[in-house]
Amino acid sequence: MARVLIVDDSPTEVHALKGILEKNGHSVLSAGNGEEGIAKAKAELPELILMDVVMPGLNGFQATRALSKDPQTQHIPIIIVTTKDQETDRVWGLRQGAKDYVTKPVDESELVNKMNTALGA
Repeated sequence: MARVLIVDDSPTEVHALKGILEKNGHSVLSAGNGEEGIAKAKAELPELILMDVVMPGLNGFQATRALSKDPQTQHIPIIIVTTKDQETDRVWGLRQGAKDYVTKPVDESELVNKMNTALGA
């Protein structure tokens, strides 16, 4: 299955997402903020990135924009996973280059379906 990078500053969220991903056969990398997420994405080139929005320093929208504009990482699909559930947030996230948008608390089947779509599975 896929190598997935989780970018989230909450250890609890990382743990919950990691559990879902590993149960579904994916291997997991994680980063605690936007800057670390960009560095890890460039170093590891995962097949998919799950990106939180609200983080210290570079937020998820900024990190998504940076990754989707970088020739080295622009091919990696990004799914934003956030508590921000306004339609304007969803539209903005997609405009930054995200392939999809999921709100927390994450519904496992919704996340897995959106991941499979983003991965072309």
